[in-house]
Amino acid sequence: MCDMGGLDNLVANTAYLKAQGGDDKEMKKRRRSLALPKTEQCAAVRASVEKDFSSVCERQPIGKRFFRDFLATKAEYKVAADFLDDLYDWDLAEQAAKNKARQNIMQNYCKADSKKFLSFLSGEIAEKCKGVTEANFEEVMKGKVQDGVREFLKGKPFTEFQTSLFFDKFLQWKEYEKQPINDKYFYEFRTLGKGGFGEVCAVQVKNTGQMYACKKLCKKRLKKKGGEKMALLEKKILEKVNSLFLVNLAYAYHTKEHLCLVMTLMNGGDLKYHIYNIGYDGKGVDKGIEMKRVIHYTAQITTGILHLHQMDIVYRDMKPENVLLDSQGQCRLSDLGLAIEIVPGKTVTQMAGTGAYMAPEILSKTPYRTSVDWWALGCSIYEMVAGYTPFKGPESKKEKVEKEEVQRRILNEEPKWEHKFFDAATKDIIQQFLKKKIEERLGMKNNMEDPRKHEWFKTISFPRLEAGLVDPPWTPKPNVVYAKDTGDIAEFSEIKGIEFDAKDEKFFKDFGTGAVPIAWQQEMIDTGLFDELNDPNRKEGSGDPDGEKKSGTCILL
Repeated sequence: MCDMGGLDNLVANTAYLKAQGGDDKEMKKRRRSLALPKTEQCAAVRASVEKDFSSVCERQPIGKRFFRDFLATKAEYKVAADFLDDLYDWDLAEQAAKNKARQNIMQNYCKADSKKFLSFLSGEIAEKCKGVTEANFEEVMKGKVQDGVREFLKGKPFTEFQTSLFFDKFLQWKEYEKQPINDKYFYEFRTLGKGGFGEVCAVQVKNTGQMYACKKLCKKRLKKKGGEKMALLEKKILEKVNSLFLVNLAYAYHTKEHLCLVMTLMNGGDLKYHIYNIGYDGKGVDKGIEMKRVIHYTAQITTGILHLHQMDIVYRDMKPENVLLDSQGQCRLSDLGLAIEIVPGKTVTQMAGTGAYMAPEILSKTPYRTSVDWWALGCSIYEMVAGYTPFKGPESKKEKVEKEEVQRRILNEEPKWEHKFFDAATKDIIQQFLKKKIEERLGMKNNMEDPRKHEWFKTISFPRLEAGLVDPPWTPKPNVVYAKDTGDIAEFSEIKGIEFDAKDEKFFKDFGTGAVPIAWQQEMIDTGLFDELNDPNRKEGSGDPDGEKKSGTCILL
């Protein structure tokens, strides 16, 4: 007899995998109809766009591109941009290349007789630049000099940029960014999983071929369970963050039945799946993850947590299940539904998180801020190594540990170190994260010293990691779907008796704000649409004339 459930799963997987490595003929056809808004249509966005240097020229990818193009038109401005680029490259260089890059910077930018001398600097900063030595290079150049160059660019160059044709072009893209977004903007593929208020499915942007994960929250289920406030809080936090180590939000929109959050697609499975279903032996019999992977993932997780903490956001749900791998094997934190933004200097006592990863201060209702994330990270490292959480112990002991007992152990006991892969450095960093007193915990002690300074991370170059230049120790297979079979993902029951009023409709409208600037702009650049629509030889609304230009994108045939 034909297994229809298995067939449905095969069809869904095939379409999903094909979309990620497909053809771009259909896309070219669609792109022929695309055009940027005319300059005269951008009056409103010109008046409303934030004239903040950091936002326009550093954080927004398209704004950064046009500002750099503008700087290239004036020699003095170009020198400033070249210096920042060279300093960035020096920071990422290794060994001999780093020494050579340092010598080049000192030769080109610090000597008064050089054509590239930073002559616009003055006073103490100029003197520091001219007197820099190899010994104090990093302190001087990445400190006062780099800050001085940025201050220079924020002045006259930024003011002139705002009256240039380059800024006009930026405004055209900002107007285009405001286009209405709905479900017609995407192709939808298989369901990848589900949560408390809805499901997550794979989607693809029709005009660019970019793949994403779409979290679809059922409007009726949200209203019935009073989850609207939590959904909006998650959406607002996702809009604020942008990091290689966090699942980023690209679009927010709503349909008749759902609120939709379109985010980074992570198709390599979560770390819980890797610990328990793949394990050391590849079959999940010997549970855990090999050490080089644990260190790499923890380096990325730590950087992601620090990104949140810098914005006064506490994650509160750090656990392997919420750490997802992408198709290259790099990981990101996901599910910010329990995250909270805390005013500087304030604390909370709210109970939140998952039992086995809850810090003592949560259980004892002691006021807390970021300390709870470092405790949960310590529990997660332990679990990645051992294949079980530190206060429950291995399932092989056939011991059913009740919730109350786990809480008692968290408050009163130390973890056991029975697993063979707990070497001295690994044990030490976990112990540092699992200090019961907040002020003694790694990430909190020594005036919140950066945990990445621990010797356990000595093999990691964090500047290169943050630039996405460190290869992962494990890569997912391209022909495998690291998700449950579609038939194993339970369907939601129908919600009856829920009606929406004017207040609900306003909430839905407030939620569906469309494209998120940084992620959307990066998509335009990465998929080639930015270059295509900026091509001066392209006929507006007609696509590329020769039909041969590759866009580097994919589409489902």
